[in-house]
Amino acid sequence: MAITLTAAAAERVHSFLQSRGGGLGVRLGVKTSGCSGLAYVLEFVDVLDEDDQVFEDRGVKVIVDEKSLVYLDGTQLDYGKEGLNEGFRFNNPNVKDECGCGESFQV
Repeated sequence: MAITLTAAAAERVHSFLQSRGGGLGVRLGVKTSGCSGLAYVLEFVDVLDEDDQVFEDRGVKVIVDEKSLVYLDGTQLDYGKEGLNEGFRFNNPNVKDECGCGESFQV
C-alpha cells in the first residue's frame, strides 16, 4: 500500500506548509459526495489520529485514515497549471468511473 507525490505536488505542499508556519503534512481522504459517490478531501495535518497511516514521499508526509485507504491505495498526488486553472490532481488506479463535472468518482 502506498500513496506517492509527483515532484510538482511535493514542491507545492512544502510551499503551503512553509507559508502556514508548519504542520506534519497533508491528509488525503474521501467523503461521500457528488453524483458518482465519493470525493477527495485534502487538508493540512497538525496532529495524527489513532487510525492514521503515514506515507512519506519526496520529503512530504501524506496521512490517510484506514477507511479512506481502501479507496486511495496506489494514488499519486500531482499538481499542475493549465491556463488560469491550477490545483492538485489525483491519479487513482482504483477509479472505475467519474462524474461529468469531475467532482466525484466511483471505485
